[in-house]
Amino acid sequence: MRTVASDGHRSHHSIELDRGRLVPSWEGPERADRVRAAVADADLGPIVEPEPLDRELLGRVHDPVYVEFLEGAWDRWVTEGYEAPGAMGIAWPGRRTGRRRPDDLLGQLGYHSFAADCSIVAGTWAAAASSAAVAQTAAQYVADGERTAFALCRPPGHHAMSDQFGGYCYLNNAAVAAQLLVEGGADRVAILDLDHHHGNGTQDIFFARSDVAFCSLHADPRSRFPWFLGHADERGAGAGDGYSRNLPLPPGTGVAAWREALETGLAWLRPLGIDALVVSLGVDTYVDDPISDFGLATSDYPPIGRRLAGADLPTVFVMEGGYATDALGPNVVGVLEGFLQDA
Repeated sequence: MRTVASDGHRSHHSIELDRGRLVPSWEGPERADRVRAAVADADLGPIVEPEPLDRELLGRVHDPVYVEFLEGAWDRWVTEGYEAPGAMGIAWPGRRTGRRRPDDLLGQLGYHSFAADCSIVAGTWAAAASSAAVAQTAAQYVADGERTAFALCRPPGHHAMSDQFGGYCYLNNAAVAAQLLVEGGADRVAILDLDHHHGNGTQDIFFARSDVAFCSLHADPRSRFPWFLGHADERGAGAGDGYSRNLPLPPGTGVAAWREALETGLAWLRPLGIDALVVSLGVDTYVDDPISDFGLATSDYPPIGRRLAGADLPTVFVMEGGYATDALGPNVVGVLEGFLQDA
């Protein structure tokens, strides 16, 4: 198994508004460094650098206007004289407000974000573009015939919508991987999101498409982030009607109920004619994760990998969440080793 990773992620560590306090983000550089070290220690295979990001491919996943905004937001923030350490909006479009895009920077920061849990800092664009390139490169290995590859992405991506950032995510890495696989010849790709939090951005991007099926196991959004998407009755629209499946789970879900949901998701995908699988690999389902509340133990992750290998599909693993840094590496490696044992 190749692991694609880049040190470019270290240029980004933002601030977030957490329960009324402005604090350093839970999503920091140590996360990727811990996972990379664990992968190296486990000797899973070569760790390689990503190829340059294909901007045209990115523009088929994200609105090009949003990409241009994201790339230039920090320079505009500095040029306009703002002194705060992170660029963040102060107002967001409400349920009954207009949808026109403002002209000024503060308005656009609100328009292009949906949460105050991440901000834009000097290195955000470079890190996000590097992370998307990691996913693109891993997907290319699989498109070229390799059985699997691991995209060690940071910042994560599954909350990033077509034109909005939030949830520590700026560019949707899993969506980039899926788009490349479709363009590489797959008739239909599945994205299976295993993060504790719903992949609202991934759902948004593919909701009206039938060439990418989306299935997510996650904490019930009636009580957990991202709150406004991820309900069981969201099944797709237009050409994508019937190609989205959400399996919300209650707070405190343990491994038995979680595995049952995984079986339900895999059974739903089976008859759809899937040619390749992208796994949004969040391990914030871990029992001691500081911002999540599921009950999986480190010993539960290798069987997950073995079960995913049983789907018998070319598979790209894309790193998403997981914030218990001491256990992060072992939990990720557990999934990957389990997959390789049965691949």
